Amino acid sequence: MASTTREPSFNALKTLLIGPRLNTADAPHQTISKKVGLAVFASDALSSTAYATDEILFVLILAGTGALSISLPIAIAIAILLAIVTISYEQTIHAYPNGGGAYIVSRDNLGEVPAQIAGAALLTDYILTVAVSISSGVAQITSAFPQLYEWRVALALAMIGFITLINLRGVKESGLAFSIPTYFFLAMTLFTIGTGFFRYFTGTLGATANVELLATVSEDLTLFLILRAFSSGCAALTGIEAISDGIPAFAEPKSRNAGITLIWMSAILSAMFLSVTFLAHQVGAQPNHEATIFSQIGGVIYGNGSFLYLALLGGTTSILIMAANTSFADFPRLGFFMARDGFLPKQLTYRGSRLVYTYGIVTLAAFSSLLIIIFGAQTNSLIPLYAIGVFLSFTLSQSGMAVRWWKTGHLKSGQEVRHMASTLHYDPKWRIKMIINGFGAVSTFVVMIVFAVTKFASGAWVVVILIPLLVIVFLNIHRHYKRLASSLSLDSFGAPPRVKRHRVILPIGGVHRGTLSALHYARTVSNDVTVLHVAIDPTEAQKVREKWDKWGDGVRLVLLESPYRLLYEPILDYIQKIAQQRQANEIITVIVPEFIPEKPWHNFLHMQTAFFLQLGLLGLKNIVITEVPYHVHGD
Repeated sequence: MASTTREPSFNALKTLLIGPRLNTADAPHQTISKKVGLAVFASDALSSTAYATDEILFVLILAGTGALSISLPIAIAIAILLAIVTISYEQTIHAYPNGGGAYIVSRDNLGEVPAQIAGAALLTDYILTVAVSISSGVAQITSAFPQLYEWRVALALAMIGFITLINLRGVKESGLAFSIPTYFFLAMTLFTIGTGFFRYFTGTLGATANVELLATVSEDLTLFLILRAFSSGCAALTGIEAISDGIPAFAEPKSRNAGITLIWMSAILSAMFLSVTFLAHQVGAQPNHEATIFSQIGGVIYGNGSFLYLALLGGTTSILIMAANTSFADFPRLGFFMARDGFLPKQLTYRGSRLVYTYGIVTLAAFSSLLIIIFGAQTNSLIPLYAIGVFLSFTLSQSGMAVRWWKTGHLKSGQEVRHMASTLHYDPKWRIKMIINGFGAVSTFVVMIVFAVTKFASGAWVVVILIPLLVIVFLNIHRHYKRLASSLSLDSFGAPPRVKRHRVILPIGGVHRGTLSALHYARTVSNDVTVLHVAIDPTEAQKVREKWDKWGDGVRLVLLESPYRLLYEPILDYIQKIAQQRQANEIITVIVPEFIPEKPWHNFLHMQTAFFLQLGLLGLKNIVITEVPYHVHGD
């Protein structure tokens, strides 16, 4: 009875947590509008305004407080780069209406290895996005409530658990749930910026006070330092690719809706990033681990601890959690594409009861939680690992698009060439499109090199090493699947085999009801049954023989002597000898009886002979292993 009540209880709990099951036919209806899409796919990019300015100032402060004034020109340069990347991805969205992330574009136009490099870069980026966004969200909380600083790791892990649960409920439902906090952040941030500019122009904007200066090693203001600050601020561009990856999630017309959402996102991001950087300079904000730039600006405009101040930090915290949701929307989808192509475990192609890629969501949650534990939920410790993968994927995607336009320009009018993910047609505007994507590729490549050089010693070396290692892993996984497919292929298999003899071997530890149940099953499989018992104690062996003579129904019993008290080895040796002597087209089946106690914890009171015997048998080739459970009640 216990087993029949546990399963419904589990299903009821599962339904309560993630919702009722969805039919496969419901998939086309699980789409989102532009407004919801902005919340789901743009929250990563928009949230970067909460820490991108901080990261610029953390570097510039090394040259003293006077160097902080350079933050605005650096922010303008980053905004220009954002415009270049946006225009490039706008073209990608319309060229790949079924999803045109760096992996798909690289696979289609550059080849297998570049595609795996893009995949490794993106998967790394998505994991880091969750870790950075959640850590930054916790930083906003601890800015308002410093007493929680020691609990930042626990808070971060709790947030990841919450967002994982929401995403397991489905894309549409999670999008609707996260739209409210995203738009609340936008409203509070734009209201704060508007109030700040009003006070600036009316001469009533104050300055920060009681912010402890960051203890740093003084450096000269060199070009290298400025480039470091620029590369740190380029964290503002993370998440730009998310919309091109998630086109299938949009309602029809998908490409048009995704493209409009991308433009909305970039315009809002540029305006907020430049405004926050400008206001930070005007109020004299200082980089500080315990008081973020948003916290300092809000403190000056509203007053520390006021309702609007707490609302600003609350909205900022919520968008940073939503930024992690962007990765939860895109990581499982990318994992599906790569697993479908045979470069990741096939489990990542599985869609759960809510039509989401369950294994991908759980995998992302596990790895990002591990990063948060390792780095103590410190945003600036994670940032050096962050943007190399982002700009590497930008570069590959835009390079692939440039190659695509070059190919279309060399087609004849009306000619079609089918690629894996798209169809090429002659495009009369191929030159201008190739120039746009080519310029975007060069720009992001330069930024990637700057980032790798300036942040290498700070931790970027980890990603520089990690991405090639991941590519090697992906290629090995692909090689395994290809070999497996070749081994399973029927192309050169010949005629179907005919079984000449079916021999069944039944190892037993004693003669009891479970043994007889297994014997009954064995005799339904074949009349050629051999029962094995390892004779460790002569007295016990004699009792087994006597019982078998009474209950064995004439089936032969073989006692295996074991003078060294070995239990599994004599059985494995016997089976191996039989396997070596078998004839062509002879099948050997080993039936392993196992009793199942009513209470799972009772398993610890037994030797688990069947389990260890199965482990040993799994190493034998061309042997069929069958487990026959016998459920024990009333124990």
